[in-house]
Order: sequence, then C-alpha cells, then structure tokens
Amino acid sequence: MAADKPGTGRYSYGRFYDGPDPLAPPFDLRSAMDELGRDVMEGTSPRQAMRELMRRGLGDQQGLDDLMRRLNERRSKLQREHRLDGTLQEVRELLERALEAERNSLQAEDSDDARFREMQLDALPPSPAGAVAELQDYDWRNAEARQAYEQIQDLLGREALDQRFQGMKQAMENATPEDVERVREMISDLNDLLEAHARGEDTAEQFGEFMGKHGEFFPENPQTTDELIDLLAERAAAAQRMMNSLSAEQRAELEGLMQQAFGDPRLAEQLSRLDQQLQGMRPGEDWQGRGRFRGDDPMGMGEATRAMEELGQMDALAEQLSQSYPGARMEDIDFEALEATLGEQARVDAQRLAELQRELEEQGVFQRAADGSLMLSPKALRQLGQSSLRDVVGSLSTRRGERETQRSGAAGEATGATRPWSFGDTERWDVSRTLLNAEMRKAGGDVRDLDVSDVEIVETEQRTRAAVALCVDTSWSMVADGRWVPMKRTALALHHLVSTRFRGDALQLITFGRHAKEVELGELTALEGAWEQGTNLHHALLLAGRHLRRNIDAAPVVLVVTDGEPTAHLEPDGHAAFDYPPSPETLRATLNEVDALARLHAAMTVFMLGEDPRLEAFVDLVARRAGGRVVNPDLDGLGAAVVSDYLASRRRR
Repeated sequence: MAADKPGTGRYSYGRFYDGPDPLAPPFDLRSAMDELGRDVMEGTSPRQAMRELMRRGLGDQQGLDDLMRRLNERRSKLQREHRLDGTLQEVRELLERALEAERNSLQAEDSDDARFREMQLDALPPSPAGAVAELQDYDWRNAEARQAYEQIQDLLGREALDQRFQGMKQAMENATPEDVERVREMISDLNDLLEAHARGEDTAEQFGEFMGKHGEFFPENPQTTDELIDLLAERAAAAQRMMNSLSAEQRAELEGLMQQAFGDPRLAEQLSRLDQQLQGMRPGEDWQGRGRFRGDDPMGMGEATRAMEELGQMDALAEQLSQSYPGARMEDIDFEALEATLGEQARVDAQRLAELQRELEEQGVFQRAADGSLMLSPKALRQLGQSSLRDVVGSLSTRRGERETQRSGAAGEATGATRPWSFGDTERWDVSRTLLNAEMRKAGGDVRDLDVSDVEIVETEQRTRAAVALCVDTSWSMVADGRWVPMKRTALALHHLVSTRFRGDALQLITFGRHAKEVELGELTALEGAWEQGTNLHHALLLAGRHLRRNIDAAPVVLVVTDGEPTAHLEPDGHAAFDYPPSPETLRATLNEVDALARLHAAMTVFMLGEDPRLEAFVDLVARRAGGRVVNPDLDGLGAAVVSDYLASRRRR
C-alpha cells in the first residue's frame, strides 16, 4: 500500500512483494491435512495421525521428536560433564589446608601444649564431617589455619542456603554474624508463617508483613503464601533429589557437615524444620527421585540443586512433549520453560505446532462417527481429494504414448455463461475473455504470457450422465504389497473429480475382500487393512450391477482395481465360499456377472496391479466377454489411469 501524493490521503493497493506475506499463517494447512489424510489412509487412527504430525513437524519446522532429541542431549550433557560432590571436595581441600598449616606451626614450637595439640589433630575422625565437628571448639594457633576452617563453616552455610533460596551463595559471601542472625530470623519467621497456613489460618496479613520484612530474600516476588510455598517446595524437592543421588557415604558426610553451617547449629535446625513442612504441604513434588551424574566437573550443593531442578524441569517437559497421556494437548507444554532449556527457536517451533493443532481442529478435520470413533470430515476429504486429483494432473502431464485425455469442442449445449477452466473441463475456450484476463493481469505487474489462470471456457449443459461403479480390491495382498494407499488416493481423486466437475454422474465406491460392500468415501479412507482370505469380485460386480440398474437413465461405467484373481464367490444364502486356486464355481459365478454387466452395455475397465500370469489370463478373458479393456499401470500411475479412463468413457458417449 502506498500514498499517491503526500498529503492527498489517497492510497493505491497492489500485490505485496517485499518478502513473505506478513498475514500468512506460519504453517501450510494444506500440507498438514495431506499428511493427516495419508496417515489415516494407511490405517492410523485420526487421533494417532494428529499425534504423529505433531511428532514429525511440518516442512522445515521442528516437530516434537526433534525437540525431545535436543532435550535428551541437554540432559545427557549435564549429567555427563558434572558430578555432585563439589562441596565435599572443597571441604576436604580446606580442611587439609587448615590442618597442614596448624601442624607446621605446632612443629616449630617446643612445648608440651604443642605436643598435646598435635595429638588432638592426629586423633581426629577420618571423615570430614566428624573432623569439622571435633574442631568446632579448637583454639587455632595458626591464623591461616583458622581462616581456612572458618571458610569451611562459611561455605557450608552459603551452600545450605543456596539450596533453598535463589542467589544466597553470593549474597552471603563474607557474611558477618549479624548477617547470619538476620537469615536465621527470616527462616524462623518463614516457618511460623507456614505453620499458620497449615493450620488453615488466613495468612494474607502475616504474608504481607513477612514479605515487607524479608522480601529481599525472594527475588521471584511471590504474591501469596501458596505461591511462596510452591516456589520453596520445588527447590527443596530438588535439594532432596540431589541428596538422594549421592552415595550413602557422601550423603551422611553432607548431613553431618550441615550442622556446622556458619558455626550455628540453630540454622540447620530451622532448615530441617522448613524442609519437613514443605514436604507435608506439597507431597506431590518429587521427593524420592535421583539423577546419575558421572562427569569430572564438581558442583557445589546449590549448583547441584539447580542442576536437579533443571533435570526435574526436563522430565516435566519430556512428558509434555511426549503427548502420551490421556487428554494431552500441545497447549500443555510450558513454552517459557522450553525456551529456558532449549532456546527461543524451540519455543517458536512448539507454539507453531500448537497453533497448527488448534487451526486443524477449528477447521473441522475430524468428525465423530455414529459408533463414537473419529473419522475424516467431509471438508478434509474434499481437501484430500483435491490434492489427489492435483497429483493425478501432474501424472497425466508426464504420460507419453497414452490415449488422449481431453478433446476440444462442445460437451453440451452452451448456456451463454463462462467460467475459469479447471482440470477435467472439455468445453471450448472463450477466447475474448481469456485474452482480456491476460491483459488485466499484465496491467497488475505480472508480465508473463498467457497463463492457465487466464483461461475461461464456455459453460455448457451436459447432455448425458454416467453411473460409475469403482470396485477396489481390499484383500490383504493390497496391504502387503504397498497398494493400499495408492488405491485410496485413486478413489479420492475420482470422487473429487465427479463431485466437482461432473455432479450429474452417480459414483458408487465398492470394496471387495471376502465380501463386497458399498461404502462412503470416509469409510474407504479410514478402512484399515485386515488379514482376510478372499477376493470376491463376484460380489463386487453384483453390487455394481445393482448400482447401474438404480440409475438406468445413465451411461453405465464399471472400473475394477485388483491385484489378484477371484478366489471367493457369494452363495445364494449369503455365505462367501473361498477356494485357492480359484474353484470352477467361483470363476463361473464371476464371469456370469461380467456377462450380466455386458448386457447392460456397461463400459468395463480392469486395472490390473502386478504381474501375476494367472490374473493376467483372467482379466483378458473378462475384457473379451465384456467388450472392455485391461490397463496395467504402475502404482504411481494408478490414479492417472483410472481418472483418464473415466474421462475417456465420457468422451466416447
């Protein structure tokens, strides 16, 4: 859009050229419906087909499988590169430094007190936790040793707090006794608040006072007591999972060391009280899980807890991405958590998949059948039929040496109106309208010569109509030999052509395995392959004849798609008799129906799939008796062969 002249307020409108269409959806709905239809035609349930589409993605857009793979790689990398005993390792190093410095000072002294102190140090428990506890009241002679020991207490305090409160490790670095007392007071007030909430009291006012006094410790800024509990419980559960992931010896060491946090046992008592309350209030959190870390990079307790939180978040995302639980929907995915874990593009891909799922549902791709099952809706079937017919058009354009598929000239009486040309039209062009369309298109900036979109044809009234029976083989061999979906796509293409261009024609779809059945397009599309012996062409031709007789005023056409000779026929009592090789009774009954159709002057074409000599001999016999034809297309050309034969039969009339 651009203004004609500055200040005139008038605008001209034209085609948008600067990049992709800004109003276009971020997905190809037509391609999505084609993929859903293909899966359904292969025997997948509609619900599973939708799930598979979400798993694969669409075009260049990542699907859930890609996101799950990246999530698993992130999890594996985290566990492969790190280990959880970083705090224990740092405590051991500080303890060794303190003891070495103290012993060096004592060795330089020649006194009974120095020898006594050396005996004290030699008698320390071998475990770091026991040694740190024994040294709590020790009067250090060496300043460096005293500093290293105080660093242990400081480290343990900061790690204990960092496990439960975000950013506390950095905030409490070089903490003074006053800082430690302020934190202990905050945790004590927090426990009082949670106890009141657990008793069912209204804690809104108490929560406000607590946040006003201690809000600096909670950068997440929770708005209610429940939000605060959720925040703390998730982190406390991750801390517990971290402890569960340690060996029994490491766990015992850390639990003992925590009593020395900041040299104040009261802090450890308050933290233990807090953990117990949170576990009682949020039992649904994962307090029992564990992770397996096997890398070389040690993590401190706070860092390890964050790693366990990340693993827990990954577990939740993995469940959401799997979409395997009842009632799963793409909207269940935590897009913010996905972005935090895998980056912005992962969130964009997941949101587009959710939008695609929502759009497909709003478009009414599926509908509920009478038995409660899901099936493709008429709208989806029209879309699939259009796509199948489009593929057929492409196949017809590349065929060489085949019969002519179109003719020029009138197909009926002209009505005086024109309309755009579409595939299957045989009416003559309206030359003046076609050229006018081309000139108008060029005026809009498109300088191409005559385009198919310019063509308009003279509207005519059809002088004759046809009754068409398309009989398709649904025996197991069609499934086993990969002919199942091509057969269905052929039916879709023909159905779409008849329903959009030759609406006066009466098309009946007939399936035949052990028995034959008249089916609607939706039934055929959703039909699943089943192991069943029998190719009952006899029954199919009986139903075809009944369809032709119901439309006695129409030109009769019978199209048969099969990959095997008839091995079953219908007995008078309705029982299907099966024999292989075909019994004389089966062949006789089938050929009798062929003769009956010939007496109706039906134009019969058999599309023979495969190279079976016995089938070839049989269909040649059928063609001779019915005055029909045999076509032996490959699978890719089946749709084109059936559609072009149908069009040829109309031209012959």
